[in-house]
Amino acid sequence: MPQILLSEGPNNGVRLLTLNRPEALNALNTALLEALSEQLDIAETDPETRALVITGSERAFAAGADINEMASRDVVGMLEDPRVQHWARIDRFVKPLIIAVNGFCLGGGCELAMRGDILIAGTNAQFGQPEINLGIMPGAGGTQRLVRAVGQSLAMQMVLTGEAISAQRALAAGLITEICQPELTIERAMAIATTIASKGPLAVQLARESVRRGADMDLAAGLRFERHAFTILAATEDRREGLNAFRNKRKPQFSGR
Repeated sequence: MPQILLSEGPNNGVRLLTLNRPEALNALNTALLEALSEQLDIAETDPETRALVITGSERAFAAGADINEMASRDVVGMLEDPRVQHWARIDRFVKPLIIAVNGFCLGGGCELAMRGDILIAGTNAQFGQPEINLGIMPGAGGTQRLVRAVGQSLAMQMVLTGEAISAQRALAAGLITEICQPELTIERAMAIATTIASKGPLAVQLARESVRRGADMDLAAGLRFERHAFTILAATEDRREGLNAFRNKRKPQFSGR
């Protein structure tokens, strides 16, 4: 059974990937992360793919890492853990990434979701980092991304108690952007991705990078990067097309050049 289900190619510039380990609530083992890395390689090099949506099942986006696989590794095994390179591959993905979450989004699942640019959640979604209950802690970015997303106090509470928060709490804290009925979550994520895919690819790429860098830079450095990216776009065909389309009151046809 494939670890990742792929929709029929990009639809309106959007590719949909579905995590597919239903018997394990989509627990993230090495094989699933490797399959995801491979699909990201395909999506990144495909000029027809301008945005990517990742989702799971209605019961679980991903309930965590694969505990049985993790338990088999000692310290040396952790140091040589092949999953690290797959997490790094996800971090390097350069196109917009929208995450559609239903049900459990825990541990490694939450760490995967937080790598998205936009998170949409069903009313039944639960977000958490329960690793503390196993005598361990988040190890794929959970402590660092969570504090940046929801602030130190809530991040500390989630990490140290292992307790999950609801979709409503996640929305109020800024972890997600919207809540939908579970059966509409993917549809809404695809609609957002389709809107993004209709924009100029170069402008989307640089605007995305500017926003993401802003989370890790001081204001002065972030402003410098933003201005540099803005200046680069002045030399693109898409900028000329966008301005001409606006003047002529027509829809722009962006080429990515």
